[in-house]
Amino acid sequence: MLGDPILAVVNGPVLRKDWLDKVGQKVPTTLAEWEAVLTAFRDEDPNGNGKKDEIPYLFSIADMDFNHLFVGAWGIASDFYNDGGTVKYGPIEPPFKDFLATMAKWYKEGLIDQDYATTDGKLKDAKVTNNQLGALSTYPGSGISRYTSLTKTSTPSFQLVGAPYPGLKAGDKVMGQYTMPFTGIGAAITTSAQHPEEIVKWLDYKYGEAGHMLFNFGIEGESYTMDNGYPKYTDLIMNNPDKLPVTQAMAKYFLASFNGPIVQDKRYIEQYFTMPEQREAQQAWSQADHSKEMPLVTLTADESSKTSSIMNDVKTYRDEMINKFIMGTEPIDNFDKFVDTIKGMGIDEAIKVRQAALDRFNQRQ
Repeated sequence: MLGDPILAVVNGPVLRKDWLDKVGQKVPTTLAEWEAVLTAFRDEDPNGNGKKDEIPYLFSIADMDFNHLFVGAWGIASDFYNDGGTVKYGPIEPPFKDFLATMAKWYKEGLIDQDYATTDGKLKDAKVTNNQLGALSTYPGSGISRYTSLTKTSTPSFQLVGAPYPGLKAGDKVMGQYTMPFTGIGAAITTSAQHPEEIVKWLDYKYGEAGHMLFNFGIEGESYTMDNGYPKYTDLIMNNPDKLPVTQAMAKYFLASFNGPIVQDKRYIEQYFTMPEQREAQQAWSQADHSKEMPLVTLTADESSKTSSIMNDVKTYRDEMINKFIMGTEPIDNFDKFVDTIKGMGIDEAIKVRQAALDRFNQRQ
């Protein structure tokens, strides 16, 4: 569970700041500005090797689903979203066609990685560290900090900057990545548990003061010390003697850097963001509008069984067609057929189920 709003935004678009400076562009805030920046990355040799080998932007369906980058500019999501209390499924909404048309245009013009669909984490890392990739979605720690460290020797000028989620026009407030305070990760005691009282005590301990400190900061005197009432991580975490990244060093001692049945402490993230670029990126991403984010609704067993197979089929088809539309193997003019196919798979039933779940959620508030 998140203990402060600062912990809710952890992912967003970043660009090579040194490349922006080299091509004379500012951090983009609209789709038109993004297109101009990506075009400059493609054409003006920002990596300086005399070759046209730059990859302006790495698109990813998983990133799009997680943070709504670009699709959010049209006021929709790529999955279910909450439009003023009404559940909608973004891919069957008319603006999704405009999103696909824009991505297809960028792909055709070489602004999107031509191999994005087969680029896994290892290949993504290689494209960043080989001084080829200009923009992507990532995290402050495993992205901004880690990539800056990995390129320190090979590309000393390397610098990343977080960009706000872009709108269709200047000043638009659009959807961006946001984590609800309760993430859905908790704990339960089974009926077969032999010592339920001890388990309850253990879980209860995590939410008391001692447990809160242990699971957010570790062992006092070892992984943290108190400095005027502030739990400050020691060099065992921040400058690990075994050269472990901060995230891995944290993971050896406490849960705050990932999740669990605890209340996450904002003083963890205040120290985790060791670079100004991380803090500035988080602030830029936080400008997004989170009002359309679906809360963590709970489906009944019957609702889940009715729609799980529907959504498995829909997602498989959706992903396949998104790639085909973007890569140009399926004409955008076939968007209506795409929508009709998804409706034929039963998306209206899945929307209805989630609407009922959202209504129950709102009645509990």
